[in-house]
Amino acid sequence: MATLIRNIGLLAGISSETRKEGPAMSEVGCLRDAWLLIEDGRIADFGTERPSGAERVIDARGAMLLPAFCDSHTHIVYAGSREQEFEDKIRGLSYAEIAARGGGILNSADRLHECSEDELFAQSMLRVREMMAKGTGAIEIKSGYGLNTEDELKMLRVIRRIKEAVPAVIKATFLGAHAVPRGMDKETYVKQVCEEMIPAVAAEGLADFVDVFCEEGFFSTDDTGRILSAGQKYGLRPKLHANQLHVSGGVQVGVRHGALSVDHLERTGEAEEACLRGTATMPTMLPGASFFLREPYGRAKEYIEHGLGVALASDYNPGSSPSGDMRFVMALGCICMRLTPEQAFNAVTLNSAYAMGVSDIAGSIAKGKLANLILTKPESGTSIGTLAYLHQTPFIEKVFLKGEEI
Repeated sequence: MATLIRNIGLLAGISSETRKEGPAMSEVGCLRDAWLLIEDGRIADFGTERPSGAERVIDARGAMLLPAFCDSHTHIVYAGSREQEFEDKIRGLSYAEIAARGGGILNSADRLHECSEDELFAQSMLRVREMMAKGTGAIEIKSGYGLNTEDELKMLRVIRRIKEAVPAVIKATFLGAHAVPRGMDKETYVKQVCEEMIPAVAAEGLADFVDVFCEEGFFSTDDTGRILSAGQKYGLRPKLHANQLHVSGGVQVGVRHGALSVDHLERTGEAEEACLRGTATMPTMLPGASFFLREPYGRAKEYIEHGLGVALASDYNPGSSPSGDMRFVMALGCICMRLTPEQAFNAVTLNSAYAMGVSDIAGSIAKGKLANLILTKPESGTSIGTLAYLHQTPFIEKVFLKGEEI
C-alpha cells in the first residue's frame, strides 16, 4: 500500500551521496512545503509540486520529516548492568583503573556467561525498541562480552535474532578481541580469536565486520593487524576501536587494512588526520562515552575544517555510555564538539550510515532508499538547529521503519 505524507513544513536530509566530507558536512538538502511518497517500504518520490494519489495519506501538519538516525557503534547485547562502576567513577576511579581491578569488560563477560540466550535476547530487545522509539533506524551491534568461542557465538546469534525480529537495519560486528579473558595470556587468546573464533563465526555467517580494541593494556597494533587479517580472509571487513585512551597507532593500522571506520578517536593528532585523508575509512567519534567518562572529545570540528568527514555514534554500552539516544549524541556534537547543527545532523544520519555500510539504503532522503523516517511534532518547528537546541523536549510524532509506523 502506498503512503503519502503531505503538508511537510521541512523535508530535510535530501542527498544521493553515500557520505559527506569537509564543506559538504555543512550542507543539508531541504525542501519546504513538501510531500513524500512511500511504496513497498521505500521512498518512491518526493517534491513540492502536486503529489500523486495514494491509498493512505498522512498530514504532517507543517512539521519536519527527517531520515531516521543511524547508529554505527553499539554494544547493546549485554546482561545486567554495571551501575556499581558508575559509582566507582563518581568516587574518582578511571575507566582504565576499573578495568585493571577486573571490572569493565570482564565484569560484563561474567554476567553474560551466566545468562541464557533467550534472556540475553529479551534484555537486548528492550534496548533496541528504546532506540527505535527515539528515531534510530539502523544499528550496528558488536559482540565482545563473551571472550570465549561459545559465548561470542551466543551474542552473535542474539544479534541475528534481533535482525529477524525488528524492522530496523541491523549489522553485526565480531569483537572477540575486546579484552583478554581471565586466566589466559594475550598471545594464546589472539591465536584463539584468529584460528578458532573467526572461522566459527564465519561458518554460521553471523557477522558483517571484525573489530579489535586496539589500546594500551588491551591489544597492540601487531595483535590488531593479525586479527583484522584473519577476519578479512573470511570476508569480514574491519572496523576498529582506536585512540580512545592513548595515541595507540590504531588509526594507522585500521587504514592499512581498509577499515570501514575507526571509532572513538578521543586522542588524535596531525598524523592521524593525514593518514585518514583520501581514504574510504570514516572517522567515527563517540561523544556519549566522552560525556559519561569525562574524557576528551574527538576533534570533529578540526577534522571537518581540514576536509575530512565525521560520523557520530552512541557507543551504547553498560560501562561507558549507557544511552542510545542519537538526538542527545547530536546535541553533544554541537555543545561539546562545537559542530554546527547541520554538521552534527549529517554525522548522525548519512555519515553514520556510511560507517556501518548502509548509506546506499539509509541515512538520507533519496528515491529508492528505505523509508526510515522521523516525523516531528508540528510544535517542534522546522529548523535542524532545534533538534540539538531543545534536545530534551519530546519531538517525535511518528517513526517509520521500512515505510511502516512503529
